[in-house]
Amino acid sequence: MYKKYGNKFYCFSPPVMLLTFVLELGLAFYVVWRYKMNTTSRLVFAFLVSLGIFQLSEYMICGGLGLSHTEWVQLGYVAITLLPALGIHLVATLAKKSAKPLVYLAYGTALAYALYFITFGSQVIASQCTPNYAIFDLSGNGYLFYGTYYYGWLLLASWLALRWAKEQPKGARALHWMVAGYAAFIVPTTIANLIDPATIRAIPSIMCGFAVLFAIILVWRVLPLAKAPTKKR
Repeated sequence: MYKKYGNKFYCFSPPVMLLTFVLELGLAFYVVWRYKMNTTSRLVFAFLVSLGIFQLSEYMICGGLGLSHTEWVQLGYVAITLLPALGIHLVATLAKKSAKPLVYLAYGTALAYALYFITFGSQVIASQCTPNYAIFDLSGNGYLFYGTYYYGWLLLASWLALRWAKEQPKGARALHWMVAGYAAFIVPTTIANLIDPATIRAIPSIMCGFAVLFAIILVWRVLPLAKAPTKKR
């Protein structure tokens, strides 16, 4: 597989996808090992596993183990579709807000898209592996609607985190780090798209590549600042 990419270590090439998957999965197991399972730690764990699944899916469709199946593309989309809802839920939990209608709406829209990709993914998603990233195309206006869904929830979560941080002085630092985590992958992806509009077709790949920074922030900053209960060793 490395020969396919000229033995070069591109930013989002399959070797990097695999390393990112291992890192995110390792962080997920660290959370289970280090922290007692409450709502906060469970959400962080689910977030890390979802990111890892997408990276594994990318690796597989780009030729990992000689496999290239539509099912991996569908699985990858389902995994990242859950992330905005998990983020909204985590922000509400850190802020000690019930916000049940909002959380239910976030999960409801995520579930609707997940079912859509499971049912029609083979018809609406086309994938292409390039040396620097994987391209995922949604047919018709699918990308516009999905992009609105995705960026809408991410930006709303960031805004709510900043707003609720003012109401929760003790939990403000964890919420501020959530905003920093979102910015860590939204801003670089946006800059990449502005510099080279062609990368818009690869937003899932590029965004989740940068999201490894968010994963690190969740484990090393958000969980400790949220005072998630740790296990005695």
